Amino acid sequence: MNHDAHTHHDDGAHTAHASHEHADHEHAGHSGKVSWAMAAKATLHCLTGCAIGEVLGMVIGTSLGWGNVETMILAIILAFFFGYALTLRGVLAAGVDFRTAFKVALAADTLSIAVMETIDNGVLALWPGAMDAHLSEPFFWIVLAIALAAAFVITTPINKWMIGRGKGHAVVHQYHH
Repeated sequence: MNHDAHTHHDDGAHTAHASHEHADHEHAGHSGKVSWAMAAKATLHCLTGCAIGEVLGMVIGTSLGWGNVETMILAIILAFFFGYALTLRGVLAAGVDFRTAFKVALAADTLSIAVMETIDNGVLALWPGAMDAHLSEPFFWIVLAIALAAAFVITTPINKWMIGRGKGHAVVHQYHH
């Protein structure tokens, strides 16, 4: 197995969500009626942080000559870090203290990021040849894009369900109104 193959997320998607996430969310999470668009935006927010962390983890792990397992662990840790950081940024901008903002980020993103990481890493681990591909090979990036798409498709309904119950990104929205 080549450690170059564990980069898991497209960093553009998460940034896109971070800018849209707070712009047009209603308080739908409190009524139980949640649009698919709202769920997709919440999912893209998490996906962006995951993507940034995983790509950075892959670059660092590869640069240090680490194996697949070590590189994957670093990428997952950084995916959670950047996923939480993007939520923290938005909540802190609303004037919330760090301790409260941190709790909000944990509540908003933990399940979403965990599901994405499981799907994304699972696709890469199970796809024949993906673990042996190098970051410089188009094949790796194609499989990564497929893994990210799968993570998005599977995580969006979970986020829709959570927001509809006042959990997940519904917790974040109360700080933006």
